[in-house]
Amino acid sequence: MIYRFGVFEFDDETKELRRNGRATAIEPQPAKALALLLSRPGDIVTREELRDGVWGKDTHVDFDRGLAYCLSQIRAALGDSGDNPRFVQTIPKKGFKFIAPVDRAGAQGPNPKPTARPEAWKIGLAVAGFVLFVIFAFTRLFLDGERSADQVLIAVSVFDNETGNIQYDRPVAGLSDLVVERLTKLDPRIAVIGNAAILRQPRNIRNLKSVAANVKADYVLLGQLQQGESGLRFITHFIRLKDETHLKANRLTVAEPNLAGLEAAVVEEFERAVREHVLNRQAN
Repeated sequence: MIYRFGVFEFDDETKELRRNGRATAIEPQPAKALALLLSRPGDIVTREELRDGVWGKDTHVDFDRGLAYCLSQIRAALGDSGDNPRFVQTIPKKGFKFIAPVDRAGAQGPNPKPTARPEAWKIGLAVAGFVLFVIFAFTRLFLDGERSADQVLIAVSVFDNETGNIQYDRPVAGLSDLVVERLTKLDPRIAVIGNAAILRQPRNIRNLKSVAANVKADYVLLGQLQQGESGLRFITHFIRLKDETHLKANRLTVAEPNLAGLEAAVVEEFERAVREHVLNRQAN
């Protein structure tokens, strides 16, 4: 079944998500959750139904954290927001609801896909496929060690919301993207990667050796928002991958529950770590 909504379409057999005909990355478990939500637009899909649909009844996982990760990845892929949703709405203490109009392939919904000019559609897909191939080829060329000999590669893993409060999922994940953006502008001697699939995995299945092997980075940045006895805190990690040594770790106090001021503090902390352990040592 092909589901179409807005500028997106989703194939529930292949679990492929496309935006304007172009592939949009989404991991297998979030894709399963999205398929279930799309199969019942307008209905509340309970947390238990999502658990059974994504993991099965016999699989034992950290369900709350896993479900929070799935929803944050779905929203990130769709450009959606939990506070002002266009696609996936959280129903407190019950579950989630897909609220946008959905058209199924072959059905006459509100936005049926045009069937005219099939050749143009095929050409569009071919062009999109070629562009993706070129991007992949150049990405692999870069990651396989063809970068400048004096350029250091820093990986930024998606930051983790470990509070159990799903309202922090999107802002915490967005923090890692902000760090990527800022570090790419810091100095031409460093290169930054943050969109590799292995860097978007939740902490409970993330493996530093796999990160090092897959993205061939020199360092990795990690971060976790946690709920302490006296309030929220954010833990930063700057790790050298070749020996998994923590070069720097810090605990940042979060003064406000709306995370005010956290973005600047996290970015500044990682910039300091990169300057201290990478750029200043290169200069010497």
